[in-house]
Amino acid sequence: MKRIILVLLLLSACKKEVKVEAPSYPNPVKETVIDGLSRPWSMAFLSETEVLLSEKDGDLLRIDLTTKEKFKIKGIPEDRFDTLLYKKAKYRPLTFPPSLPDGSKITYNAGILEILLHPDFEDNRQLYLSYVAESNEGSTTKVIRAELENDSLTNIRQILLATPYSDGLFHYGGGMTFDNEKKLYITVGERIFSEIHEPELPVAQDVTDRRGKIYRLNSDGSIPEDNPDFGPDAIPGLFAIGIRAAQGITKSPLTGALWFSEHGTTQGDEINLLEKGGNYGWPIITSGGYRSKDYSPPTLEGVTYTDPIWYWPQTVAPTGLTFYTGDEFPQWKNNIIVPGLSRGSLWRVQLDGQTIVSMEELFMNDRQRSRKAVQSPEGKLYLLTEDLADRTNGKIIQIKPE
Repeated sequence: MKRIILVLLLLSACKKEVKVEAPSYPNPVKETVIDGLSRPWSMAFLSETEVLLSEKDGDLLRIDLTTKEKFKIKGIPEDRFDTLLYKKAKYRPLTFPPSLPDGSKITYNAGILEILLHPDFEDNRQLYLSYVAESNEGSTTKVIRAELENDSLTNIRQILLATPYSDGLFHYGGGMTFDNEKKLYITVGERIFSEIHEPELPVAQDVTDRRGKIYRLNSDGSIPEDNPDFGPDAIPGLFAIGIRAAQGITKSPLTGALWFSEHGTTQGDEINLLEKGGNYGWPIITSGGYRSKDYSPPTLEGVTYTDPIWYWPQTVAPTGLTFYTGDEFPQWKNNIIVPGLSRGSLWRVQLDGQTIVSMEELFMNDRQRSRKAVQSPEGKLYLLTEDLADRTNGKIIQIKPE
């Protein structure tokens, strides 16, 4: 079956779509490598055949892709949080979806999130883990650094805690990557389900609130001296603000620039180029709509907002994107691969510098709810998928030429 590629000419704020036939070769196919996973969220390669994998609703695993063996990593901090028994009377209206039955066991966005190796992992055995932490005041995003020793996390150190803790199970973020200077970037969502709960100065716009931001840290958690200045009252480590629910962040192998995906509400899903000191607008401006029809955002004087590089006209729920640099698909070289949760879409994004020139939806007749795209050291492309009907049926899938 022929695939369709959408060539998108971006002219200021408008889009013009032109359909042309895509090359018929190579035709990608999916091959299941590992199944039986509890909603896999992230994966880091220890070697070409061995990975660390985080299950959002499960464990941190070491997996041999050849033998299919799975080994549980011990030492996850005890404040990890992934399941809530919902009691409707305990929460303000629209802390959770109004259709949620009282007494339900729910996870939504909570659980273990990103697993990321230090750039010098082979020498120092250090890794980073983002996860949802709980206290008696609610939950929030937490990042730790640890050493991997005999399938255990040791020498654990807190790198970031995105206080305040708050109610709800949404928009933790948790995406992480390193840049060419070995600086660590972390995405943190603004944690609010409905905009009616925004304070007068919205969370993502408040530089004294740790939520709704992107951070830039040294690998030991200290603050780089050349970080942007958000004012004397700003919390340490801020690199960009105005973030709603960014999960994926990745580095361009050609330019070193960082790109991240962003979840909208009613549409409004975006691909963004990370800019130092950028304000990505949420919830003052959005390329989509609001969950609450009664919400009217305030006007902030003297603020410049950073526009997305691309936004979809439909809901995609983009997640863990990556740049493809392998040899199996020559036409895809240095393209961004973007998986989506909504409708199970998978996108190939072609760039010309910092401009998106084309976007192709792959596997339109074989959609699977997808959490992250990952490339192996030798350039093989993998996809982490999940099945909401069977939360233990998550998979590692390899994308190969036919």
